[in-house]
Amino acid sequence: MTTDKRVRLMIPGPVDVEEDILAALAEPTLPHYGQTWLPIYQEALERLRQVFGTRNDLFMIPGAGTAALEAGMSSLMRSGDRVLVPHNGFFGRRMGTVAQGWGLEVIPVEAPTGQPLDPDAIRRRLAAEPDVQAVVVVHLETSTGILNPLREIAAVTNELGVPIIVDAVSSLGGVPLLVDEWGIDVCVTVINKCLACPPGVAPISVSRRAWEQIERKGKRAHGWYLNLETWRWYAANWPWHPTPVTLPTNNIVALLTSLRQITEGGLKAYYARFAQAANRVREGLRHLGFEMFAADDCASPLITAVYALPGMDLSDFQKYLLREHQILISGGLDDLFGKIFRVGHIGKAASPEYVEAFLAGVEAYLGQNRA
Repeated sequence: MTTDKRVRLMIPGPVDVEEDILAALAEPTLPHYGQTWLPIYQEALERLRQVFGTRNDLFMIPGAGTAALEAGMSSLMRSGDRVLVPHNGFFGRRMGTVAQGWGLEVIPVEAPTGQPLDPDAIRRRLAAEPDVQAVVVVHLETSTGILNPLREIAAVTNELGVPIIVDAVSSLGGVPLLVDEWGIDVCVTVINKCLACPPGVAPISVSRRAWEQIERKGKRAHGWYLNLETWRWYAANWPWHPTPVTLPTNNIVALLTSLRQITEGGLKAYYARFAQAANRVREGLRHLGFEMFAADDCASPLITAVYALPGMDLSDFQKYLLREHQILISGGLDDLFGKIFRVGHIGKAASPEYVEAFLAGVEAYLGQNRA
């Protein structure tokens, strides 16, 4: 049993943050406007654009990723509009619930749990539903570890002229995602997953086609903070104070520290770190007799979902790892509860230290329970 009592996060997020980023978070608080702040803010936006692969408008909304997703949906559509929501897991289904909260009529396209979304099925449904105002899709379904074929899905929506809103909360910064090249209209992420920072900010990119639809829809009946036009107005008209609300400036200073490391080290090298951790975890677990939930050809390198061994008590397993090894992993959600566990490979969880400590903990647990 280790003597280090700090819990090591090996979950899909939030992540354990490196010490230099935590140190940046602890710097004296800056105002969210004025000449001291603006160069920091603008550099953070420019480096975020590199990670997004976009020259589109980009905003940093204080809050969780769901806030920015609601901003995208409620700005592009009005109550009563129809939205296509493909789903293959908990978070895709949840997206439909969020859309219904804005009075949208949800048209689902369901793929079996454990299978990626099918672009052809999305094409067929869109062809049968010509009045759909947008498609909303989750890139990485963290409930299963499935990485959906976003580029192919976006090709379908572009072919049919339907805007696409992407939940890249768990994927952007961890796998290739090229907003402009792939034709993604609204793309949302957070800073507390692949960007390896504490929670508090949800970046969102908005394309020209998205703005055209927003303008065509006219005045909204409700909403100001989550209205993307509000954010665009301040960026255009208040250059000294380019956001409508107070930003968590310490979080953005920390984000800039992380973004400098990511962009200066190169995105490919950054992605490779996660893939190496995932491969080692899966190799080690297979050696111990475990079966992965997602097939290799659609499994994300950012999280691994794993079937429990026959007769294995996953609740006891998770408690053991936390108690004896100070490692926190995630269980299954909804119908997968008690059937799978999930291991994150982002933040410090991608380090060899975390990976080997986890595998050693799993082996020790199995040794105790097989004795």
